[in-house]
Amino acid sequence: SVFCPVCSGSRSSKTFKPKKNIPEGSHQYELLKHAEATLGSGNLRMAVMLPEGEDLNEWVAVNTVDFFNQINMLYGTITDFCTEESCPVMSAGPKYEYHWADGTNIKKPIKCSAPKYIDYLMTWVQDQLDDETLFPSKIGVPFPKNFMSVAKTILKRLFRVYAHIYHQHFDPVIQLQEEAHLNTSFKHFIFFVQASEFNLIDRRELAPLQELIEKLTSKDR
Repeated sequence: SVFCPVCSGSRSSKTFKPKKNIPEGSHQYELLKHAEATLGSGNLRMAVMLPEGEDLNEWVAVNTVDFFNQINMLYGTITDFCTEESCPVMSAGPKYEYHWADGTNIKKPIKCSAPKYIDYLMTWVQDQLDDETLFPSKIGVPFPKNFMSVAKTILKRLFRVYAHIYHQHFDPVIQLQEEAHLNTSFKHFIFFVQASEFNLIDRRELAPLQELIEKLTSKDR
């Protein structure tokens, strides 16, 4: 996205999974360009607001794809540090541990290493984004009735990757000089999911990064 000072470097442009592209020329592409232009102004609260006359589902879809791509790239830069040995469980600090289940292939939550969990998670998200019945990219194709609940689950799970990076891998982020990029991306994510008109994540889910959220968002009240 527009605010990434380090993405041009070959090291940090590595993505963990294939990037999800919004088709050029589509209405969603125009929405993405609008979002990027507003982000460029530096006002993140304005950037997350639903543009006048736009469909809420479509706006949530475009931003969800964009956050998937951002987190994908951020995690891609630290995969060397997130290993079976360094992270035998998927955690966000000592109090929070996540077990994986997707409700279809893995119904009962399983305990697994962070790299394995994040691989499951990002593959699952990618499958949702690629499903045209869930995330239609063609104009005029309606979003399904359960779209918002799927989007909320995706965003809830993407948050866990941010939480893991902040809690377990912040030192390499600093070494790679990506702290500003991570903070901006996360702040944008938080403003989006907490916007009163969307209310996309339950506050309890955000507990592992509550102090950071308060610190990052208090400057913009």
